[in-house]
Amino acid sequence: MDTRVGWELTLAALLLAFALSMTVSWVYSATYRGLSYVRSFAIMLAVAGIVSALVMLAIGDEIARGLGLVGAIAVIRFRTSLKDTRDLMFAFAALAIGIACGTLAFPVAILGTAVFCGAVVYLSLSQFGSRQPFNAILRLQVPANDESSGQVQRVLKQHAPGFLLIHLRDLGEQLQEHSYQVRLGDQREREQLLSALAAISGLRATNLLMQDSALEP
Repeated sequence: MDTRVGWELTLAALLLAFALSMTVSWVYSATYRGLSYVRSFAIMLAVAGIVSALVMLAIGDEIARGLGLVGAIAVIRFRTSLKDTRDLMFAFAALAIGIACGTLAFPVAILGTAVFCGAVVYLSLSQFGSRQPFNAILRLQVPANDESSGQVQRVLKQHAPGFLLIHLRDLGEQLQEHSYQVRLGDQREREQLLSALAAISGLRATNLLMQDSALEP
């Protein structure tokens, strides 16, 4: 049996892989902007580093072990597909961190995690590459007078970073249907917008439909 790596070093490699993978998983959850968040994928990211580190520690420098591992993996059928390329990059990052820890390249694992997470946070906050100015559709019925329309406009200016009136239809009985494209942030911002609109007298059938911000033209 190969004893090149002792108990202490093995435990250190596995714990470091878990800690760094947890960091990647936390950044993934914090920067996720889509509507189909899956908790099990975040958990998978947290433990993927341990698995890949364990594999690399077991293989070591043995070619025979590596070939045996390839044969074992070949009989496994992975049925879960990743629909978002961003998810794929996070999965690769977690596995790469585990590989670095498993080969005892601790500086590479730590610095790689820091640079990767820093880049993801920066790109998320800067909205780099985004071409979609709006992420929701707001429909509501408004009394057909300038005062009510002006109140709606003021609420939107206060609570929505961006909005655009895309449809206006006369429903009769002094009532109009307005449709807006709006850009909103987190759940709190959405709730504040709906609460402010509810305070306007005469409004009816207020509906807010969020679009998946991960899908852009």
